[in-house]
Amino acid sequence: MNFETNKEKGNSGLGMAIAYFTTNGYIVSIPLNDTQDYNLIIEKNGELKTVQVKATGCKTASGTYQVALKSCGGTNGGTYKTLIETKIDFLFVLNEDLEMYLIPKDKILNKSTLNLCDKYKEYKVRI
Repeated sequence: MNFETNKEKGNSGLGMAIAYFTTNGYIVSIPLNDTQDYNLIIEKNGELKTVQVKATGCKTASGTYQVALKSCGGTNGGTYKTLIETKIDFLFVLNEDLEMYLIPKDKILNKSTLNLCDKYKEYKVRI
């Protein structure tokens, strides 16, 4: 898969996350706006969890997919929040090879980027 635009990348990530959780028996809820830290609320066995969804086509020089963990914007384009400063439970990541990862937030220590290397292979998921 080749993400043509950031919008397509975001929509693909969200769609694959919904497909993953739905096929694994979760009830999936989508917030009405985008001002919260999470993109999805998932429920299973009466337990609610929040998920931030990211998609990436970016690779390091060694060919490892890399995902940005910071949110940028505003009038000066500066960083206004990093993932580790959010109150989410999980990070769901989709890469251009359609590989998916579901990483507990407490396993993420990096502030700006995360390389989807062997360190995170235990969090690789499938539909």
